[in-house]
Amino acid sequence: MLAVHPSRPTENNLTAVTEFLLLGFQSSQCSGIFLFCLFLGIYCGTICGNLLIITLVSTSKNLHTPMYFFISQLSISDMLVITDIAPNMLHMLLNNGRIIAFIDCIAQFYFFSTSEAFECFLLAVMSYDRYVAICNPLHYTSIMTNALCVILTIICWLLGLSVISVYTITITKLTFCGRNIINHLFCDLVPLLELVCSDTSIMQLEMYILGFPIVFVPTTIIVMSYTCIVLAILRIPSSTGRHKAFSTCSSHLIVVSIFYWTLFSVYVVPTKDITLSMSKILSLLYTVFTPLVNPIIYSLRNEDIKKAVQKTLYKQIIW
Repeated sequence: MLAVHPSRPTENNLTAVTEFLLLGFQSSQCSGIFLFCLFLGIYCGTICGNLLIITLVSTSKNLHTPMYFFISQLSISDMLVITDIAPNMLHMLLNNGRIIAFIDCIAQFYFFSTSEAFECFLLAVMSYDRYVAICNPLHYTSIMTNALCVILTIICWLLGLSVISVYTITITKLTFCGRNIINHLFCDLVPLLELVCSDTSIMQLEMYILGFPIVFVPTTIIVMSYTCIVLAILRIPSSTGRHKAFSTCSSHLIVVSIFYWTLFSVYVVPTKDITLSMSKILSLLYTVFTPLVNPIIYSLRNEDIKKAVQKTLYKQIIW
């Protein structure tokens, strides 16, 4: 049985929360063990799959292109997301919940949110890369240089770090008192705000103001890029040329669709329309399953990566 340590009193005779009880999935022992084995397998598979992508992009010369550089950065982000979430969730499954210190909860929220914000910006950059490759192929190498790719990646990280830092600083200044039970899988923004007993108007204002560049600006860039891409593909006379052009961006389009569908379902759709169980399942999709699916999509639908895998395996067999 999990025990919650008493909280410390504040100057206003309110009981300030110093730790939270994360409930996770409340299930029987057999179900908990089954889910533990399932998520452990997913976690190991995700780490191995994304490490494989990073290794192939780093060692295979034919993958030293902007598209594959961004794919490797996406793999790094996916590994950070699932590593921030999965170990804690595995602990909760074995113990039917977990007590987490306030500072640890805030740290989990910060690293998870930063990685997700980075992925939003990176997916927009990747859509721009596909736009240049299809709509302006003759100038692609002169536009998407190695230096520009590195600069765009750094900008994505800095934007994610700075925006989420503002959120995190504001959260630490809020007063948490009374209830300290989070009926969720991890320390996310919405479950945390439900436990605040002070004024959250500033936090909500920040969510609207800073949420715009995180979600809607990248979404706009992606929609505009793919609108131009579709129009350019439709102008290609041969069906073979159209199929080849579309295949270069189909994997990215699938990843974007999965990521933004779950993101909008959790954070944009009103929470009153989503049950707690559905919210947990949707959270699993973009924190656990999406990092697993991304390397599978890029490897199965990409001939260059499949050839790099075959070449690497062949070298290992010969060696």
